[in-house]
Amino acid sequence: MSETVSVRCPVCRREHLYAAPSYPCECGAPVCPPLDRYGAPAAVAHQVWEEAWVAVECAVCGRKTQWPRPELGCGCGTVLRIPVAGGTCPESGAGVGQDVEPGVEPGVEVPAPPRRAFQPITIRTARDAVTVAALYLRWLGYQDIRRADQRPPSGIGLAARGLLAQVDPTVRPASPRDVECLWLTAMTESSDCVYFSLAGYTTEARTRADSLGVPLFVLDLTGTPQPVNTLADELNGP
Repeated sequence: MSETVSVRCPVCRREHLYAAPSYPCECGAPVCPPLDRYGAPAAVAHQVWEEAWVAVECAVCGRKTQWPRPELGCGCGTVLRIPVAGGTCPESGAGVGQDVEPGVEPGVEVPAPPRRAFQPITIRTARDAVTVAALYLRWLGYQDIRRADQRPPSGIGLAARGLLAQVDPTVRPASPRDVECLWLTAMTESSDCVYFSLAGYTTEARTRADSLGVPLFVLDLTGTPQPVNTLADELNGP
């Protein structure tokens, strides 16, 4: 279970009880950032992508992965960044990842386990939408997800090796121009591309995406990306 700490807003001095959310490791174990109960929260004035993530090691398999830093919204409007202690998940489980599975001779190829179901995160803010898209891309097998070098005309750009993604958390359906801009930027970087939209797409945008080969996903508020076209279905497949 996630630990609960007492957090005091440095602006209005209001007290909160906060429990860090847990995220699904590739091994299936829940991972949550270990909280520093003696540290003071910091008020976040501007969101910086590199500062919004923290490396946490899974206590079960030993994988160290980047997860969103714990944050809390105070009633006064201040966003509080909760301090994290160390880098190992406090979840129970003493197992340590091994290079060779027990009972398997070294050098024998072990079939990869089937991909686990994606674990959604409820979308309440634009940051949640970007987090869900990043976690989904990681679930698809893309690693080293980062903020894209070029900022898209709307939304947030994410990048991984060989892939460029655009996350649009606005309430406006994506237009053909939005899809074309993503495709052109990906072409200049010799990358594939994928679009995530919270409000969906116009009919013209879907048609344009099909002609350009751009997978489209809609982010529903439960935090599960839903394929919109056949290209997204194929990307989402096993």
